[in-house]
Amino acid sequence: MGFIKEFKEFLNEYKILALAIAFVMGLAVTDLVQSLVKNIIMPVIAPMLSAAGSDWQTSTLNIGPFHFGVGPFLSSVINFIIIALVIFWIAKTVMKQEKVSKV
Repeated sequence: MGFIKEFKEFLNEYKILALAIAFVMGLAVTDLVQSLVKNIIMPVIAPMLSAAGSDWQTSTLNIGPFHFGVGPFLSSVINFIIIALVIFWIAKTVMKQEKVSKV
């Protein structure tokens, strides 16, 4: 069996092309959701999280010589949660696959 034939069988068997398409679409959805979070959701949430008008996304916790970026981490956590919820919603509504019942 030739290398090219084996490679084609590998691509077909493991559905590599579909995986690559899903990966690229995931990147596009991630970019879209990050924009949604940054430009639509966070301007509404930021005033509730800000203390005395400061920008909470740049806040740090300073303990001696250590500077912990609490604001950027919290922003990333919120971004992750929203992305996870959007992906869950997409999987739930678009894929609509029947669950396999136990026999």
